[in-house]
Amino acid sequence: MTIHLTSVIHPGAKLGESVSIGAYALIEQDVEIGEGTEIRGHAVIKQFTTLGIGNSVHEGAVLGGEPQDIGFTGCTSYLRLGSNNRIREGATIHRGTQPESQTIIGSNCFIMANAHVAHNCRLGDGVIMANNVALAGYVEIEDQAFISAGVSVHQFCRIGRLAMIGGNSKIVQDCLPFVITDGVPGRARGLNLVGLRRAGFKASEIQKLKQAYRLLLRSQLPLEEALPRLVDLSDPLVDHLITFIGCSARGFCHEVNKENRGNV
Repeated sequence: MTIHLTSVIHPGAKLGESVSIGAYALIEQDVEIGEGTEIRGHAVIKQFTTLGIGNSVHEGAVLGGEPQDIGFTGCTSYLRLGSNNRIREGATIHRGTQPESQTIIGSNCFIMANAHVAHNCRLGDGVIMANNVALAGYVEIEDQAFISAGVSVHQFCRIGRLAMIGGNSKIVQDCLPFVITDGVPGRARGLNLVGLRRAGFKASEIQKLKQAYRLLLRSQLPLEEALPRLVDLSDPLVDHLITFIGCSARGFCHEVNKENRGNV
C-alpha cells in the first residue's frame, strides 16, 4: 500500500491491499476502496462510496458527491462502483438522492475527463463515456454502450446495449440497443455495425438485427403491428430489443428523413 503523506484519509475508511493514494487526495468516512485501486492526486472520494478492485481514479475526480437536486435532504445514500473502472480527470459521479438509494457503476467502464454522472444513474459493464458527457438523474445505460463527447442525456432516459451516441447529441428519449443515435434531438441512424462486429457477433445475428431495424423503423407499421413480427424472428438479440422497447416510458428515438439515414 502506498499512501502519500499529504493525503487526508478518515480513520473510518476501509482500504484494501495494494491501494495507492496520491498527493492531496481526500478519502472520507464510510468509504470502501478495493484492493489494487489507484486514487491519484487531488481526487476526492466522498462518504458512502464503495469501489471494487483495480479501479483507477485520476486527478481532480470527485466520487460520491451530494446530488444536485433541490429536494435533497442530506439523507444517507450511496455510490457503488464495480471493478477495473477508469475515471479520468475532473469527472464527477454523485450518490443517490432518496434515502438508501444508490448510483451504480458496473465494471470495466471508462469515464473520461469532465464527464458527469448524476444521482441514481445506473451504468452496466463496459460503458464508455467520452469527455464532457452529462447524464441527468436516473439515466440507465446498458452494457458496452459508447457515448461520444459532449452528449447530454435527459433524466430517466435509457441507452441500450452496444448503442453508440454521436458527439454533442441531445438525448431526450430512449436510445435503442445496437443502434447509432445522433443529432439534436437524437435520431436513429442505422445499426452500430462496427460495434457489433467488434463485439464478436456473427453475420447471421447481425442480419436478424437488420431485419428487426427495418421492421421497427422503416416499415411504417404501427408499433403494435411491428412487435409481433419481431417476435417471429426468434433471435436473442432481437428479443433484447423487444424487451427494451417494452420497458420504455419516454418512447424511443426514431429515424431521421430518408436523405440522412445510416446504413443497415
